[in-house]
Amino acid sequence: MVAHVSDFGISKLLGEGDGSMTQTMTMATIGYMAPEYGSNGIVSIKCDVYSYGVLLMEAFTKKKPTNEMFTGKTNLRNWVSESLPDRLTEVVDTNLVREEQNFSAKLDCLLSIMYLALDCCMESPEQRICMTDAAAKLKKIREKFLDDGAATN
Repeated sequence: MVAHVSDFGISKLLGEGDGSMTQTMTMATIGYMAPEYGSNGIVSIKCDVYSYGVLLMEAFTKKKPTNEMFTGKTNLRNWVSESLPDRLTEVVDTNLVREEQNFSAKLDCLLSIMYLALDCCMESPEQRICMTDAAAKLKKIREKFLDDGAATN
């Protein structure tokens, strides 16, 4: 029961406005915080979107953003981005990409999830997807995976 991402929900400081921003000295979790938050203390709803994208990548790669392999300018986001689409199997958790039934559908699903995570982690807050759209995309990814799986059975 250890929290790894404490900056989720940081946007609650802002209220309901999607475009609102504020500056804060609140602490955040290294590796999960958006660039604008880490460099300027600027908090927006899009900071949570960034953190969510990092969490998605962590969940499917089994690599924390603070992993020792990420040094200098190399980070989880860059590693995933540079590996897609051709080297997807090199970045996702090996337990997820075993050759088995529905392998192609699984790879397609994982690729879509990784692209969604990258959309959440764009450098600029204005370029990031909003959470409503991210949730809708996840639902579509799930539905497509289930449909593809049913078609191969």
